[in-house]
Amino acid sequence: MALSAPSASALGKASALGKRALVAAHRAWRKAAQRGAAFAAPVHGTWRRSLHFRVVTITLVASSLLVGGFSYLVATQSTNILLHGTEAEVKSQLHDDVQYAADQLSIYPVRYNREIQVTLNATASYLSGGGPEQGGFVALTAVRHSNLKTAAPRGVDVSPLIGDQLEDEVAYQGQVARQIRTADLGGGPTKYLVYGSRVPTDFGQVELYRIVPLTTEDQTANQIRTMVLFTGVALVVLLGVLAALVTRLVVNPVRVAARTAQRLSAGLLDQRMAVNGEDDLAQLAAAFNQMATNLQRQIVRLEEMSRLQRRFTSDVSHELRTPLTTVRMAADLIFAGRDDFDPAVARSAELLQAELDRFESLLTDLLEISRFDAGFAMLDAEPTDLVPVVRRVVDRLAGVADRAGVAVDLRLPDTPVIAEVDPRRVERVLRNLVGNAVEHGEGRPVVVTLGVDDSAVAVTVRDHGVGLRPGEEKLVFNRFWRADPSRARQTGGTGLGLSISLEDARLHGGWLEAWGAPGQGAQFRLTVPVRAGDRLTSSPLRLVPQAEVTA
Repeated sequence: MALSAPSASALGKASALGKRALVAAHRAWRKAAQRGAAFAAPVHGTWRRSLHFRVVTITLVASSLLVGGFSYLVATQSTNILLHGTEAEVKSQLHDDVQYAADQLSIYPVRYNREIQVTLNATASYLSGGGPEQGGFVALTAVRHSNLKTAAPRGVDVSPLIGDQLEDEVAYQGQVARQIRTADLGGGPTKYLVYGSRVPTDFGQVELYRIVPLTTEDQTANQIRTMVLFTGVALVVLLGVLAALVTRLVVNPVRVAARTAQRLSAGLLDQRMAVNGEDDLAQLAAAFNQMATNLQRQIVRLEEMSRLQRRFTSDVSHELRTPLTTVRMAADLIFAGRDDFDPAVARSAELLQAELDRFESLLTDLLEISRFDAGFAMLDAEPTDLVPVVRRVVDRLAGVADRAGVAVDLRLPDTPVIAEVDPRRVERVLRNLVGNAVEHGEGRPVVVTLGVDDSAVAVTVRDHGVGLRPGEEKLVFNRFWRADPSRARQTGGTGLGLSISLEDARLHGGWLEAWGAPGQGAQFRLTVPVRAGDRLTSSPLRLVPQAEVTA
């Protein structure tokens, strides 16, 4: 059956309203979640950072649960005790009331008498004492005698207090039953305890109900609950304060130890913790101070040894300059006249000249290393176009590359690449990187790439030779380290080139990094900031070649 146009329109509007309601509910939920996350984030951060906060919070939560459960148990038991006491009293009074009523009604024969109603009213009035306002009253009913009305003091309507179940248990089952009901008999809603029982008579069955207000019991129970609540809150607060104080006693020395350790790691070796008392924390502070003293003594000894070692290296390097100069002059004379010598002597002169060149390079590198170790190395930065610097390095190593059968592929930008660097140091770094690539390239091409972005300039040197084993990308910058000690050098290096290059890169505030894999070659990357003194955050060129990343 097709819908009419108005019906379809109404359904469409209802659907649109439903969608808008769902969208609004989703937005409200998302805002509530965002607010909750914004509120929980600082708390979560404090929870992670502060041991003091965690201990106090856990103590408060645990004590709140414990005290809350105990308070609930105490309040419940107190209320039950009060109620049971009242029930026992009312039940005892009910027995006396039934006995009295039975005596009053025993004078009437089996058949109905009009005076029975008067006796019921008088008995109810007598047993009720002061009435509903004076601590309870009695009502007499006869459900099986329709001509007898309920007898209650002052005509109180007790029907709201006598439920069907209670009436059934008392009138028809003959039990002594009870119930608690709340009703308004003129003084406002009040809770009543109603106990009922049969009254034996000759003319028929009568039910007697003693009705007692529980106002006093409720007030007492409320006072007990209030007192327990305030006591519990005070106990929880006290436990929180005690936990905070005790935790502070433990956490403060730990915080002092952490701050002292930070100062020690920053080089303030004379920092110590205060030792107060003879407890465990005092023993911890004393042990910490002893550890700091031993570390200071060891560091001072190592610094002294390092200083002596640097001084020895520097002194030896300088002292070797004079004899090396003399030997160099004699060797140059011998080398210049080698054509007049015997072939064996001529070959010895050539070897002597080559080894003197290597020895002189080693002394130069040792002097440079000693300057780095002593902290005397200075950066002479100036705006420099790195494109001709890279070309110059490759041109100077062209002869070595030709002898090794290695082709060098240059990948340079078409525009100048200007950076504030020390051109001498950058050229030395590139010369070491390209020389090592040629030496370990196994006759395969070497690729030199220059890249630049807004904050950094990078040069990568990629070879396809033997590569590096896992972990060797850090060891290659150690002094005199060689991947294969038995391998002959093609470029006559000293074993200090990469160490000096790393120091040159650090002096620029840059990076010198290595990557390699066995059989896949290696790649070195030099990254320096465009402006001297800037901090590097990224490099314009990848350290790991793209082909290796996608493989």
